[in-house]
Amino acid sequence: MSQRQKISRREFLSLSAVAAAGAVATACCPPPATQPTAKPAEPTTRPEPTKVPTQPPADTPVPPPAEAYKQAPMLDGMDLPPVDERLPKNPWVCAVQEGIGNYGGYMRRGFKGVSDAWGCRKFIDRKLTTWDTTLHLIPRLCESWELSDDAKTWTWHLREGTKWSDGVEFTSAEYMFFYNDVLLNKELNPNFPTSTWSTIGPDGEYTPCTFEAPDDYTLVIKFADPNPMFIFSTYRDYRTPYPMHFIKPFHIDYTEDKDALMQLVADEGLETWMDVFNNRWEFGLSNGEGAPSTYPWNAVNTMRDEVFVLERNPYFYGVAPEGNQLPYLDHIQFRLFDANDVLDLRIVGGEIDFQNRHISMANFTLYKENETAGDYHIVMGFKSSHVAMQVNHTCLEPKLREFFQNRDVRIALSLAANRDEMNELVYNGTYTPRQYSPLEVSPDYYEEMSNSHIEYDPDTANAMLDAAGYAEKDADGFRVWPDGSGPISFVIESSAGAGSVDEDAMQLYVAQLADVGIKAEYLIEERSLYTAHYQANEIEAAWWGGDRTIVPLAAPIIFIGTQPDRPWCPAWGYYRTDPTNPAAEAPPEGHWIYEIWRIWDEEIAIEPDEEKQHIAFRKILEIWKDELPYIGFLGNEPGPVIVKNGFKGYPAGLPLDDVTSDEHLAQTEQYYWENPEEHQLPELPG
Repeated sequence: MSQRQKISRREFLSLSAVAAAGAVATACCPPPATQPTAKPAEPTTRPEPTKVPTQPPADTPVPPPAEAYKQAPMLDGMDLPPVDERLPKNPWVCAVQEGIGNYGGYMRRGFKGVSDAWGCRKFIDRKLTTWDTTLHLIPRLCESWELSDDAKTWTWHLREGTKWSDGVEFTSAEYMFFYNDVLLNKELNPNFPTSTWSTIGPDGEYTPCTFEAPDDYTLVIKFADPNPMFIFSTYRDYRTPYPMHFIKPFHIDYTEDKDALMQLVADEGLETWMDVFNNRWEFGLSNGEGAPSTYPWNAVNTMRDEVFVLERNPYFYGVAPEGNQLPYLDHIQFRLFDANDVLDLRIVGGEIDFQNRHISMANFTLYKENETAGDYHIVMGFKSSHVAMQVNHTCLEPKLREFFQNRDVRIALSLAANRDEMNELVYNGTYTPRQYSPLEVSPDYYEEMSNSHIEYDPDTANAMLDAAGYAEKDADGFRVWPDGSGPISFVIESSAGAGSVDEDAMQLYVAQLADVGIKAEYLIEERSLYTAHYQANEIEAAWWGGDRTIVPLAAPIIFIGTQPDRPWCPAWGYYRTDPTNPAAEAPPEGHWIYEIWRIWDEEIAIEPDEEKQHIAFRKILEIWKDELPYIGFLGNEPGPVIVKNGFKGYPAGLPLDDVTSDEHLAQTEQYYWENPEEHQLPELPG
């Protein structure tokens, strides 16, 4: 069966299954090549270079007077202090997208269970700062901040009167506990974390930061070296700090009954007290047992359940401009699904209220034709993600390692890809052929890098592989190792489900590789197993795309090789971030990754001038352009967001990126229903 036939048949079967359930129109969708191309509502010009904010914006909104505060009706009658006593002295004021909201109702989403935990956490996880819709960082849990002239000392002013969701006051003591009893605890952290909480000096050595708390509402974080980029570590971190009053009984230094703590270790089938401690505040895994948070919603149960439910936090520290305590929605519901086809069935059946995660542009026609049947509409954003394959430069198999570390081999693997064919057959022509690189809307866009070696040129690919020493072929036409040990072959791992567009794209690329004599096979596995493989560096290649391409300075981890789930060099990345990791390995002497790290450490990470940061980052992109660390195929993906009719607060044209919490940039707590009485949670699990 040809690739075009296979894709059409899969889509036809998907539509037929939905039709059998009575939730889809009778007409089947046309073949992929004739499907409409939907483009996102993108900004027409690139934003100015993202500034490293040493102070919050001057136009931070002023909260309304305390007498204007209102609470959600579901809190009426509960044994709670008045709303003005539950809010901080100076609450966070949340910008709204569609005016004054309505309290009540619940929202339904889909998720794939514990391995998909970030799909739930990104919905609620905002910390000291947050992004606004213009991609500027603004105060959130903090009230303001300053950076010293030497860029070494950050001072954070917390909101006086902020509470945990159980009503206990949140103060700077929480951070001091996190610093003294978590970061500095040799059992919890045998080696002080080199990422976020350390700086690397001119000698190449990491130096830990220090925390100070001059008073209950001031936190001072000091670094040994200039660290203006630390601000980009403050917008999301779901476990910083811990709720001190809740977690202390599970810490060996504070528990009043060490024997009881060790009995918990045995009862829960764990190994150490640290396992119990860490498990007690793992959002979505233990919060259903009563752990408090500062999020808009708190967990009612855990992600291990088929339906994971969040419930309004009555002590949330944010308000709408007119004084309504947020959030507007009473509950959020995440329902488990295994295959994306199941999620699609729920969408067209009207059972999903708001979702972009796991929504494929390849199924745009399916979604569009069923807007009426499913009582929803599609709002278009744009994704930072790319279709890409990582080859592991640190692969455990020596011959593959040598193969992947050869620049000409990587270029040949790129030239072997027919991106136009992949785009049309698999993605309905909705992408743009490009390498993994910053998008056109990014201040760091670099056209030469985006277009580097993206032409389809199998003749040149063959010639380059021949010249690289892999000219001999077996009877089946596959190239063999120079030592005669058999055909060159590698496995491409992915967690994409069977029948997904990712599988279709992988199959197509595997066939294209075969055309130049390279044997590859794809392996689809559950995400936790994929994670175990890259963590142990037991991975040869991966089909895991690439994101963080809108504000790359905020999250450069793919570009500098320290994001192991995009495993182009996991062992080298661990060497940089945690040299004690069993999988860590130093790069070869003189390797170009050292220059990437030097540029980041010496020209970007310590530089407070944003213009100079972007100039220096271009140097890293130059290395990527020349060396092609991994092979990108397609990018500029339109991002369809399923939005139930009557669901308010989500505008079109927003970026969908990990840095901006995917589809949650507009602040989830200000979402609301036009008629909330029509969206009441039928029954809480358990």
